[in-house]
Parts: sequence; structure tokens; C-alpha cells
Amino acid sequence: MDLLSLNGKPETEKRKPRILLTGPPRGGKTTIIQKVAAAFPGQAAGFYTREVREQGVRVGFEIVTLDGQAAMLSHVDFPGPYRVGKYGVDLDSLHRLGLPALEVKPGIDLVVVDEVGKMECLSRQFIQAMERLWAQPVPLLISVAAKGGGYIQAIKAKPGATLITVTPANRDRLSDQISHSLYSDSLSPGIN
Repeated sequence: MDLLSLNGKPETEKRKPRILLTGPPRGGKTTIIQKVAAAFPGQAAGFYTREVREQGVRVGFEIVTLDGQAAMLSHVDFPGPYRVGKYGVDLDSLHRLGLPALEVKPGIDLVVVDEVGKMECLSRQFIQAMERLWAQPVPLLISVAAKGGGYIQAIKAKPGATLITVTPANRDRLSDQISHSLYSDSLSPGIN
């Protein structure tokens, strides 16, 4: 008979890692997520965002799922009611590609989300999908904006979250450390 902890789960059941990367834009969070997902020995799902540049100038962001689907998430030329800074945001692309990528299906061993930011948090459906994902028994690797209130602040404060600030001093070693943590299914001390 299993001994039960206070939350009703067997004491031997480990909580899956919830690793949140934060830091300034262009600090390396997406690169770390891509490296970890590419090296992960199991099946990873989720999405990352990629800058779109024209003549060397950033004009928007694409959402790219780990299974290779891509769509424009935001662009300086997008009109519309949803805007973050100079970018118009296409929530339909997020809903069509991003939300299905966050569904934990049989055989999924890791879910990555890049990112929980102001654009994504314009969508109530995205926030609801993140809440469902957080409750799943699968390791999570998430980048989250350094600044922002609402859900950006709330996810950083979630019980079980390990928040790591990506800096020039640690970014080159973080992908290996995070990969090791995910492989061993327990967080290593000294990861910050």
C-alpha cells in the first residue's frame, strides 16, 4: 500500500519539472529552448517564436510548432484590435497552431512554450490552455517575459515553478543543465 502525502498523491510520485526561463528580449531564451527540445531523447511538443526580419529590420514574429508548422503571429503591417507596441497580433494563428501544440497526447514526454508574453496573453484561450498544461503530469520548459503583470506575473509565482533568469554569464551552459534536469526528472542544484 502506498503512503499518501497531504495532497492525496503517493509519496513516491515526483512532481514533474516546471522550468521557466526569463530575461530580457534577445537574451537567448528561444535558443536554449530549441537546443533542449532538439536534444531531448523523448517526444517533445509545443512551439517557439521566431523573429521575422526584412532587410535586417525586425518586422514581426512567427509561431513555429515542434512538428514544423509555422504561421505569422505578429507583424508591423497587421491591422487590428490586438496590438503590442508596433506589432499587430494575429490571435487566429496562435489559436490554430499554438493551442493544439500545447495539448498533451499519449507519448509526449516534454512540452515547450516560447513564450508566455504580452502577445500570447492577449488570448484568454491561451491562458486557459496554459492552466490545463500546468496540471498535466509532463515536464514543462517555458520562456516568460521579464516584464508584465497579469498572467505573466502569475505563472512566475506558481507553486512548483523553477524560475531561471537567462544572462550572458549563464546562457551558454543552461541548455546542458536544463537537459540534464529533464533527463533525470529532477532539478539539479545550482542551475541558476
